[in-house]
Amino acid sequence: MLRVGLFFAVLMFYFGSTVAQTRVSRADRIALDRLQEDIKDGCLDSLSIEKYPVHSIRDRYYLSFLAKINHNFDKPSLEQRNFIVGNPVRDIVSIKIPLTDRREAFDIHGIEVLAMADKISHQLDKTLKDTRTDSVHLGIDLPQGYSGKNVYIGVTDWGFDYTHPVFYDTAMQQTRIVAAWDQYKTVGNAPAGFNYGVEYVGANALLNAGSDTSNIYSYSTHGTHVASIAGGTGAGTPYRGMAYEAQFLFVTFLVDESAVLDAWEWMYQKATAAGKRLVINMSWGLYHFGTLDGNSLLSQAITAYTDLGVVFVNSAGNNGNVNFHLKKNFNNDVLQSRIEFYSYAANPNMWGQSIHAWGEVGQSFSNGIVVKNASNSTLIESPYYSTNTTNTYIDTFLTVGVDTVFYNIAADSAHPLNQKPQMRLRVKCTNTAYKILLKSTADTGTVHYWNVTELTNDVGNWGMPFSYAGSGTVGGDDDHGISEPSCSDNVISVAAYAPSYATAGGSIVGGGLANFSSHGPRYDGIMKPDISAPGVSICSAISSFTDVAYTTVTSVNFNNKTYDFAKFSGTSMSGPVVAGICALMLEANPWLTAYQVKQIIQETARQDNFTGVIPAQGSPLWGKGKINAYAAVKASLNLVQIPEKTLNNAWTVYPNPVTESLHFTLVDELPSKCWLIDECGERFELNIQNESVNVKHLASGKYIIQLLLEGKMQSESFVKIN
Repeated sequence: MLRVGLFFAVLMFYFGSTVAQTRVSRADRIALDRLQEDIKDGCLDSLSIEKYPVHSIRDRYYLSFLAKINHNFDKPSLEQRNFIVGNPVRDIVSIKIPLTDRREAFDIHGIEVLAMADKISHQLDKTLKDTRTDSVHLGIDLPQGYSGKNVYIGVTDWGFDYTHPVFYDTAMQQTRIVAAWDQYKTVGNAPAGFNYGVEYVGANALLNAGSDTSNIYSYSTHGTHVASIAGGTGAGTPYRGMAYEAQFLFVTFLVDESAVLDAWEWMYQKATAAGKRLVINMSWGLYHFGTLDGNSLLSQAITAYTDLGVVFVNSAGNNGNVNFHLKKNFNNDVLQSRIEFYSYAANPNMWGQSIHAWGEVGQSFSNGIVVKNASNSTLIESPYYSTNTTNTYIDTFLTVGVDTVFYNIAADSAHPLNQKPQMRLRVKCTNTAYKILLKSTADTGTVHYWNVTELTNDVGNWGMPFSYAGSGTVGGDDDHGISEPSCSDNVISVAAYAPSYATAGGSIVGGGLANFSSHGPRYDGIMKPDISAPGVSICSAISSFTDVAYTTVTSVNFNNKTYDFAKFSGTSMSGPVVAGICALMLEANPWLTAYQVKQIIQETARQDNFTGVIPAQGSPLWGKGKINAYAAVKASLNLVQIPEKTLNNAWTVYPNPVTESLHFTLVDELPSKCWLIDECGERFELNIQNESVNVKHLASGKYIIQLLLEGKMQSESFVKIN
């Protein structure tokens, strides 16, 4: 047991006059109550710490949240009370609240929506040719070859080997890792402004650390493999990444949304300070957090960073070969389907299955479970629980002889982020002789359901089938399988296929969709994924510190140590392929907006016999098609000239052309600094004084000037003359 010095009632939400306007989902209120119940005699056991977004930071336990804030939010006053508050991106902020704080700590002014941070889970040689990236590297019919120079690739993951030679330059002399933040580490200096974890900056610090620390995924290799696909040099092997001269920012993040929001802010600050464009790769996701329709707080944060020029790439998910989804259009009738369970023997952390359901605005639905025997005779069933009337957390069980079937339910009649009814029903049944059925009913409206494995530590992102179980039941399908945050509007969501290549005999093999690649569209009809990329048997670097089993393809020796390469499959692999290609595009044209990067990738996608003819709105399997790095870079170069006016801003600059002082017009409150981008794509910062900026020292030529206003990076162009 881990003692946290906590009274039993500390975590009770106190909804007084101030917080009455704070919107909190019923599921999150219930989760807080459950956490409170798990605290016994001032102690919290290790299982509860794994299950909830609770983290030990500087010898103190914290509970993680995301919040949507307004102008009344007072960050300094919270930090004086030992809260850890991230830097807001527009109106979204991460908050870590000390468990030992009194309940009035939750009486926070200026919060409109508060959400407990949900837990997060994971998700080359032929790839270079298949994606036409080899032609980009060679510079065929291009002004030069492109390799990702002057672009940062941020990777949020677990299992980084800071010493691996693939993260060095091509001469194997200098590391390309700019900095790493291990949020699990407790001994060392935290990044400025974040107050937890340990930051490593510079070659000596990184080499002395060696790798990130063991965490919920033990000593993983996932992050190393993913990062090397995006930008590894290959270290003398054929397994070179897409943007092999890009630089890296690595964050090993605590497995919740609040921590990943902090990771993005840390990366954004690093890239901005260095004047670099930033691409963030996320090879992870879940189905039972967020809203799955682009309205989650994490999705809103992604939009805010996208407005600032950050490009986000996310794996679409690995549930394309599982009928883990159901859709029912109700007409005063009933749905029943068998809930298949993951094997309890296959994972020591197996708890049961989580059924997450979303309905339509203004509607309601009711769910429950039925227990049947092998002959499909009903043994016992629960009552129906309605989204309209389930106001408290249901945690109960059914008994069948000497066996017990546990289940719990949390629901919202109208979720605060999208006003839709939702219910999460979790079931535990260790006797495989029984069939557990979902039952659901509604007067009208459409409801979607997903069956995802639930672990005791509250992670797990793999689907299990809904299946037919006799008369009156239905089986599931593999549609609408895009996870959070890949379902966000401004993420580049990536499906996976097998790379195609020519055999020694001249035959072309490969090219088909990976059977595991999750299918779209989003359940509200918006098309996802956005693009597809190779993700089957991708050979890449392995962390030399890992305790994960793998089959070595090849090895290299570097600094008296052996480093391995191995093949993995998944959309975790296809995502960094796209992230690396985004870096190539930004090297070719650093003036592209994040929105233009996504648009170009989709517009230049290729189609073939496997994709078939893809309609204008895209395909739920392939997105807009297979990524074509060569065409994307060429299209990026076509926009390489500095635009005369990039936005319809309420401000401009004068005189233009300018010799010494550049002045601003029509800006009520100017920031204290601005950024300039020259014709070579170099970005640097200048101070604003007396509503002007001194440009006398600049060389003659065209420039873009950028201001951060209203949460967006706004741009204008000017000409400097001598």
